Amino acid sequence: METLSVSLCPACDACPQVEISGDGVRIGEAGNVLVELVRSGQLTQL
Repeated sequence: METLSVSLCPACDACPQVEISGDGVRIGEAGNVLVELVRSGQLTQL
């Protein structure tokens, strides 16, 4: 699978990038705050 990279906010370049590949999903945010909130259960699927 090739890597797909998208911005969480296509209107600017200050928002985190999301990279989707065969290895998983990476959110390019310093400290991965969003990932930690999901893992801790503070953010869930709607």
